[in-house]
Amino acid sequence: MDTSRKLTRDEMARLVAADIAPGSFVNLGIGQPTTVANYLPEGSGIVLHTENGMLGMGPEAHGDEVDPDLINAGKVPVTELPGASYFHHADSFGMMRGGHLDVCVLGAFQVSVDGDLANWHTGAPDAIPAVGGAMDLATGAKAVFVMMNLQDRAGNAKLVRSCTYPLTGVRCVSRVYTEYAVFSLAGGTVTVEQTFGMEVADLQDLLGFDLIDGTAHSSAVAASSV
Repeated sequence: MDTSRKLTRDEMARLVAADIAPGSFVNLGIGQPTTVANYLPEGSGIVLHTENGMLGMGPEAHGDEVDPDLINAGKVPVTELPGASYFHHADSFGMMRGGHLDVCVLGAFQVSVDGDLANWHTGAPDAIPAVGGAMDLATGAKAVFVMMNLQDRAGNAKLVRSCTYPLTGVRCVSRVYTEYAVFSLAGGTVTVEQTFGMEVADLQDLLGFDLIDGTAHSSAVAASSV
């Protein structure tokens, strides 16, 4: 993957997909995270779960594949894989709340260095809150990955020292994937695992807090696997 420029949304999705362990049960949040379904390795045994009551979701549907009754939680037409099953959304939320999901991938307005997640409301008076199943996923999933742009439309960083928006979950996020870098969060520290078109020093200036540079280790691991 070209590290000299920022990633496209599809390239971000490919990175996330590669970091999900084979055999995992996974929920993909509305927005950017839904694209991860298109890049899961064939034969990985990864099973996708949706809030609206499906296990075994496949990639997005196109053309003649589209079935108006077969959609994900974001109302995007999807395909089904062999063995797919359907159930009431109450059962689906029971799976989420019961700790049965290995990974969820969510979008975010903000993520703090402590792993706090804010993704349902900006707090603005005219904003429409959209919590969906995010709180259930943030609390119930064994690992929470966030896929988001590093800055909002006004240029403000979305990976922050402390969230200023209403929280979805507390200390729940372990990895953040953006167009400029992949970050891992643990114990109040943020490690830069990979960079794309921006150096670690530049990221630190943009974010305004200390970062641990883990890119040398990541590069060594990547080189040894070639």
